[in-house]
Amino acid sequence: MVRLQGGAFFMGADDGVGYPSDGEGPVREVRLAPFHIDRTSVTNRRFERFVKETGHKTEAERFGWSYVFFQLLAPELLRKVKQHPREAPWWCKAPGAYWRRPEGRASNIRRRMDYPVIHVSWNDAMAYCAWAGKRLPTEAEYEYAARGGLERKRYPWGDEFKPNGRHYCNIWQGEFPKHNTLEDGHLGVATARSFPANGFGLFHMAGNVWEWCWDWWSNAYHVDGPREDPTGPPAGTEKVIRGGSCLCHDSYCNRYRVAARTKNTPDSSSGNAGFRCVADAP
Repeated sequence: MVRLQGGAFFMGADDGVGYPSDGEGPVREVRLAPFHIDRTSVTNRRFERFVKETGHKTEAERFGWSYVFFQLLAPELLRKVKQHPREAPWWCKAPGAYWRRPEGRASNIRRRMDYPVIHVSWNDAMAYCAWAGKRLPTEAEYEYAARGGLERKRYPWGDEFKPNGRHYCNIWQGEFPKHNTLEDGHLGVATARSFPANGFGLFHMAGNVWEWCWDWWSNAYHVDGPREDPTGPPAGTEKVIRGGSCLCHDSYCNRYRVAARTKNTPDSSSGNAGFRCVADAP
């Protein structure tokens, strides 16, 4: 983990790039206490240790399925999948998909132990945190960490998406969802340290996998809410996720910016969602 000093920073964005319904703005000064944060998303290797010691079964295992991006499914399984979310038909309700079988029953993670664990719900992430003696980051902590010490920048590395023509995150390249040019080297999730770390030494704070946060979702609570160690509204139906994923593209989901935010229900899982932990610091 990395110890971050905290203190005051400017959170949010109102540059007109995001979605008004997401409630990214207004930009406001928020103050945080010091905290420790994982350098990377929790990996399959670390999650496997947790499962071996606790016997935890993820919600995807109990449900018997999870969402997998259609281009990652084997053709024979893709032909059998009939259920797709209406608003996102590129997702397939893949039987047998869970963290150890990320593309369904015929897949495995033998060569992916250093990849972020995926197909984990918020509830699964909370169970891991309890075992590890840690917790999930608040979204204020996540954004502060993602900024890497930069102030009012769009990405963890600055305002330019590809400085000197170089990729700094794993997102979709080409025409989503039909064609990925693989310009950044990846179709799906990449290893937990595939791109340069930000100014705090943290990897993949943008792109690769969405990461669960502690907070209940609201697109308005923060306007008049607490500005010191905010933890979100007291209740809700969906949890905040941050950072974007390998499937983000500016044509439909440019939420790989540091101020970007969205949400999902606490029992949801998919092939592009994971988490990392934080811990209080003296």
